Amino acid sequence: MRLFSFTFALLAVLATTVLAWEKEDHEIFDLVTELEGAEGKGTTFYSWLDVPFTATTNEIAKAYRKKSMVLHPDKNPNVKGIHERFARLGVISTILRNKESRERYDFFYKNGVPKWRGTGYYYSRFRPGLGSVFVFLTILTSGLQYVIQRINYRKDLERIDFITGKAKAAAWGPKMIPVNGQRKVRVNLGDARDEDGEVLGTKWLDMIVEDSHVYLLEPSGDMHLIDSSTALRPAIGNTWFLTLLKSLFTKATGIKLGATASPASSNAAASGNAAQSQNKNGSAPDIDSDASSTTGSEAPGSGYSTPKHGDEAKVKVAPTVKAGGTRRKNVKRR
Repeated sequence: MRLFSFTFALLAVLATTVLAWEKEDHEIFDLVTELEGAEGKGTTFYSWLDVPFTATTNEIAKAYRKKSMVLHPDKNPNVKGIHERFARLGVISTILRNKESRERYDFFYKNGVPKWRGTGYYYSRFRPGLGSVFVFLTILTSGLQYVIQRINYRKDLERIDFITGKAKAAAWGPKMIPVNGQRKVRVNLGDARDEDGEVLGTKWLDMIVEDSHVYLLEPSGDMHLIDSSTALRPAIGNTWFLTLLKSLFTKATGIKLGATASPASSNAAASGNAAQSQNKNGSAPDIDSDASSTTGSEAPGSGYSTPKHGDEAKVKVAPTVKAGGTRRKNVKRR
């Protein structure tokens, strides 16, 4: 959020300071070129009128009248180019006596006038227009967001491997020899700590290991498959600009484009919620935390088992269904 807030603030600043070249800009460029060609390189509007950069409008008007008397065509008959110089003087005087056009010229006076190359004017240092700035920032921020998506995806896969690995170790033993059938285990993810680093309690998760699959068991009895498919894959379509366009299109037409489920219902997140509800001290789990774990299973001597036969309650796993972009299995007890 901080990254995007900074980006949008930067965009707002650039939007107020960066302007594209307009017709008036090109008029100034042409005048500067013509003036230097006729009066000498380095000649500016101010130096030609013989006034300082800080001259007032009245001082500029007086300088214009004085200069026009010298350059008037009637006083300079048969002088080559006198009509062009006199007309140019009038245009320059008009620019400097207008507040807006003078500010425009002063910008180029301080920062330098771009040079003509090929088919247009270019600065030695590029001065982009507002549209160029917006396109650049859109591409930049969308690219950064996509990179962050990839980083988060790798972290999610690491969390999933961490959780499933601990569950399988609890169900199959230290040698990790797969056992057929369904086994219920309790996995310790370590100590939950607050922002000050104080221990709030131990984080435990009830899980089901069936063959090579690992499920999170919620207090309600629902089972959620935990594997790589529960991690949200990075996608360009999930970047902010394309998401904004799809949202605007949906609001305008009522048609949803490429609707995808939110990762909020992913099994990795569900494991955190389950840990919070199972924590005796009410502490919120942090799966990212480094955990020195102890695990329990239905293996002999563990003290934690799952009923299987006879009159005892059975755990029945319903067929896998798609729900919110995450595969889940419902557990019904009878």
